[in-house]
Amino acid sequence: MDSNTQTIEIQGVRKSFRTPDGTVQAVRGVDMSIAAGETVALLGPNGAGKSTVIDMLLGLTRPDDGAISVFGMRPSQAVERGAVGATLQTGGLIRDLSVREVVAMIASLYPEPLPVENVLHVAGIEDIADRRTNKLSGGETQRVRFALALASDPKLLVLDEPTVAMDVESRHAFWTTMRELAARGRTVLFATHHLDEADAYADRAIMLAGGRVIADGPTTGIKSLVGSRKIRATLPGISVAELSVLPGVGAADRRGDAVTLTSSDSDVALRALLNRFPQARDIEVAGAGLEEAFLELTAAA
Repeated sequence: MDSNTQTIEIQGVRKSFRTPDGTVQAVRGVDMSIAAGETVALLGPNGAGKSTVIDMLLGLTRPDDGAISVFGMRPSQAVERGAVGATLQTGGLIRDLSVREVVAMIASLYPEPLPVENVLHVAGIEDIADRRTNKLSGGETQRVRFALALASDPKLLVLDEPTVAMDVESRHAFWTTMRELAARGRTVLFATHHLDEADAYADRAIMLAGGRVIADGPTTGIKSLVGSRKIRATLPGISVAELSVLPGVGAADRRGDAVTLTSSDSDVALRALLNRFPQARDIEVAGAGLEEAFLELTAAA
């Protein structure tokens, strides 16, 4: 990939923190490149290093070792020039101002901001533009934070748990907006615990565990790293013990009349199931989901 097309370059980055109990290695030699126009999900369990990587990308903290480049600049330079917009998990909105006033205030800090009314429209918050910030719900507050990230007209959006506190309708509207922004060439990096969001909206996922990258690629590729498949069927009256000993079956589970078989060789398991229990019906065979891949890969890291 041509380095001139890359938005983010992280090479050999390490970061440690001192705690009362000693030194914690939060990031241990992370490498990643993100190209212009990509939408990338940053995944990992609590303590994996996601927020530390984001803080370093935004120039909020510096790596102990390694190098980070954002649009060929130091992260702090890229932020100061308005090339990067971000939403973080911490921090609040200025109280007793209207949403419109807060957006206008933040936009005024940048050299070439988006017009305030455009920001309100893109973020989908025109209906609350005149409401005071201290009168917002949690989901509304998150939507305003997103608007502030857009104010500078950034080329890169860095979003840490962007849909936290949003209801289902707001989450759907948010991701519709993100698709539109990505289609216009913006680069998006988002950290989330909602694996369904990563699977549905990311071009690529980078999975961290223990401060290291353990998987990097399209979510379909990450799911393929886990060899197990699921066979689901309606099969009343058969015990889990009988199902567990079928050839090719690693584990069996039952929920009412529905059974789920986990198998590393679904062809063998399916033939065995139908030979032994021809009354099985409503059969489905599916590969591992992103959640299963996440749990298996992070547990092994």
